[in-house]
Amino acid sequence: MNAPAPPLPLRDIHLPDPISWWPPAWGWWVVILTPLLAILFWLLWRHRARRHWIRTAALAELTRITQNHAHHQDDQRLATELSALLRRVALLRHPDQPVAGLCGEAWLNFLDQNLPARPFSQGAGRMLILAPFAPATRFHPDELLQICQQWIRIPPSRPSTRFPKEVESPHD
Repeated sequence: MNAPAPPLPLRDIHLPDPISWWPPAWGWWVVILTPLLAILFWLLWRHRARRHWIRTAALAELTRITQNHAHHQDDQRLATELSALLRRVALLRHPDQPVAGLCGEAWLNFLDQNLPARPFSQGAGRMLILAPFAPATRFHPDELLQICQQWIRIPPSRPSTRFPKEVESPHD
């Protein structure tokens, strides 16, 4: 008869490594990232829609002010209304900055932040702080209306973390 075969050098059964929880399968990435991307796009759309609404409403108000000025021809009233409009727009654009307390040169410097020609502090925009308090002041209202419209149309720059010294304490 045949002699029993010698035992084969086999190793014991090896179990596979346990499945790890990281990195997740691609399906989990889709489940996780889809709501996050949807929220991100919604926030971006809301931000852009708000900026567009502010610009549209401000330009409509500027048109109303222009039409009223054509009717009453009061330059002092025009400068007061334009300054109030620009302040409201600035408050909406920069809610985290102390815009409401700015006056005089600090206010004009704030308005000049996005405009390289500095038309408010060194041009016709000075009438925003001079005309309301000096009734005899004569100026070209078309220039003032034009730079106000330009300021409203220009998208706001990223707000700086700090105002310049002259803007931080306008009453000192």
